[in-house]
Amino acid sequence: MPEAGMLVAAVNEFARMTRFPVVFGGLIDEAGVTRVTAFHGNQTNALRGLNVAPERGLGGRAVAELRPRLAGDYASAKQITHDYDRYILGEGIGTLIAVPVVLDRRARGVLYGGVHGNWGIGGVSAEPGVRVAEEFARMIAADDARTAQAAIAPSPEVAGFSAAQQEELRSTYAELRVIAGGIEDDALRARLTDVENRLAALAAPSSSGEATDVHLSPREVDVLACAGVGSTNAQIASQLGLRESTVKAYLSSAMAKLDSGTRMAAVAAARRLGLLP
Repeated sequence: MPEAGMLVAAVNEFARMTRFPVVFGGLIDEAGVTRVTAFHGNQTNALRGLNVAPERGLGGRAVAELRPRLAGDYASAKQITHDYDRYILGEGIGTLIAVPVVLDRRARGVLYGGVHGNWGIGGVSAEPGVRVAEEFARMIAADDARTAQAAIAPSPEVAGFSAAQQEELRSTYAELRVIAGGIEDDALRARLTDVENRLAALAAPSSSGEATDVHLSPREVDVLACAGVGSTNAQIASQLGLRESTVKAYLSSAMAKLDSGTRMAAVAAARRLGLLP
């Protein structure tokens, strides 16, 4: 999964795990600037275009110190610069937390959680957000390793996909799973399943090097496919015509079968084993 897709999934997971109403995040470019491109729960467009320079604002400080930073009352916080007040206060955020995504003692991104108005400091815990950031860092590391391996040993016999093409293929696969799940005609559903399998085969590695005896149910594949393109539990429930609690149950079952602690890790494991494109 390209880093941009992983960022969207991480922002959604951060919102789910921490219960922050507003979550946003960005990856850090070569100049050290955090370019915020993923959003969840924002009520305005004020956060659009937010680019955080090194050591500036709450996120810049979190990156410099490689640890989470919290402003319980953002507007009056004295420990940070206020270069980005028009973005944060423009969204109406009063309490803000910034959690760096750290890999090899270097920040690769920042995940933010915000509240419209203020929460008491005692009611805010960084720990769930840190777990999401750590899982995001592990996925970036795995993606870096795959990229490095591809550069060392390209496979000319397999047609390559750009990052955008791969994400489009995965989105198309997830959409087909949603459509097929709502069709009662067995013959038509079988034809769609055949198309899904052909799409999955296009994205499958020529040899993953891993045998698996993991068997996911069709609904577990459905929810993982949707989760893999950044859908929240509520969105998956709406798309598949399920209760949100049922979606959680399918995710939990799939995570257990794949020996994964989070939905993001489960998606990565399913793709590695060829169970998802």
